[in-house]
Amino acid sequence: MGFEIADKVTLVTGGNRGIGKAIVERLLAAGASRVYAAVRDPDSVASLEEASEGRVQGIELDLTKPATISAAANQASDVELVVNNAGVLKTAHPLSDDVLTALDFEINVNVKGLIRVAQAFAPVLKSNGGGALVQLNSVASLRSFPDFSTYCASKAASYSMTQALRKALAEQQTLVVSVHPGPIDTDMAAEAGLDDADPPSVVADAIVAALEAGEFHTFPDAYAQEIWEAYESFARAHVE
Repeated sequence: MGFEIADKVTLVTGGNRGIGKAIVERLLAAGASRVYAAVRDPDSVASLEEASEGRVQGIELDLTKPATISAAANQASDVELVVNNAGVLKTAHPLSDDVLTALDFEINVNVKGLIRVAQAFAPVLKSNGGGALVQLNSVASLRSFPDFSTYCASKAASYSMTQALRKALAEQQTLVVSVHPGPIDTDMAAEAGLDDADPPSVVADAIVAALEAGEFHTFPDAYAQEIWEAYESFARAHVE
């Protein structure tokens, strides 16, 4: 069963730049009545607030600080769709001296952050009819790359957790969507040395399409689609 965005109240973590900003803009275009841009510094979304004529509202949320997540859930008590987009990436070879430090950092944000968001907002979504939870995972959740080994490990863990959340939240009629982009043209990708990337808008468009269709998996860009072609039969049979 799909989720219609028109007239819904939504929240996007990391909604001030890159993929998050594109998602905010796409939700507005799809008719969302309000978009909470949940970021570490709410002042960073001032331009989005102004351009949206009041439909975007910045609120503080830091995935590493549970108190800010709880406060955001209390403030955004009318939310019907949560998009957990915020995440971090470190370049760390599995044999490098800093590999464990990088892994701890990414697990705290990319995995524990998802859990914290789900725990805080699941009751909110339930009270507002079920709604939907979207998690930004990655093609890196399905295959690893030595220079990004810890990021891949964290995304594999967040994908596993997203599968569990799909089952757990089905009881309260909450649709869960797992998003698996390949390289996307963002500041994070540029810093990691990734090029030949698709624009963030392809991810935002794919999220809206997956929500409307009620799909659990979405692989938005050209590279991700190649992964999906090989993975789809297993995913349909054993994950979904």
